[in-house]
Amino acid sequence: MAAATTAGYGAGWQVAQRLPERAVARGFDLMADRAFAREGRGVTQLRANLARARPELDDEGLSALTHDAMRSYLRYWKEAFRLPRWSPTDLRARLVAQNVERMFDPLKSGQGVVAVLGHFGNWDHAGAWVTSQGTRFTTVAERLQPESLYDRFVEYRESLGMEVLPLTGGPDVTQVLQERLRAGGLVALLADRDLGDSGLEVNLLDEPARLPAGPALLALRTNSVLLPVVSFYDREHTRLDFRPPLTSSEPRVRDAVRDLTQQWADVVGDTARQHTRDWHMLQPVWSADRNRGGR
Repeated sequence: MAAATTAGYGAGWQVAQRLPERAVARGFDLMADRAFAREGRGVTQLRANLARARPELDDEGLSALTHDAMRSYLRYWKEAFRLPRWSPTDLRARLVAQNVERMFDPLKSGQGVVAVLGHFGNWDHAGAWVTSQGTRFTTVAERLQPESLYDRFVEYRESLGMEVLPLTGGPDVTQVLQERLRAGGLVALLADRDLGDSGLEVNLLDEPARLPAGPALLALRTNSVLLPVVSFYDREHTRLDFRPPLTSSEPRVRDAVRDLTQQWADVVGDTARQHTRDWHMLQPVWSADRNRGGR
């Protein structure tokens, strides 16, 4: 089964890169339509997550939104498979960035930046765009099963110019990230879902949820900028918006971490309301869902 899964992803990469883009897009739309029609566990959880962002929708409206969101999610995979063949010119032409000085100015002055993102739009395109500007960065990847599939994803992201650290089973992640930040580097972290049980409970769209505290703690420990970055689709383009840095006046580190993590939750909630179809979150986020046995 592990070998078949890895081979399946490998075949997807090969086919998506060789066929014309329109044909690939139609194929991925069809896969999204079939997944939506099957109403599996991921689609069911996606619908529940989107319902929190858009509580005003009736069942028909929520179903239509969930269908659109699945097409957006499969668009991410279509682009991920095709990204390695895009030139730096392609990467820049397909992405529109706003307020980039909020990231590049601190880096130019030698200050570290913790860019915190959610599973919106295409975060791999965003990362490849950053490296195409001549800026390398470090990120962390959850170990996938089978191991061969994880290795393939790491190889893929490293081919785009990223340094990828394993969340588990490797060097001390916190130590390495702190070293990169104290040297004035860029660290980018996906942080709209707690992967373990160490996150902080926050208010997300008026309901308790757990989000990782790591980005805030890293920024405070290294005197780095904590910068929310939002990615979403705008027709044929990916848009990348560098939001104002998050800051806290709380004197105690513990309280500041909680304050900053709640501020990040507010950004996630606001983005989920504005760009709901592009929130590719098919896993439990809220405490109520996680307590029912979801992870």
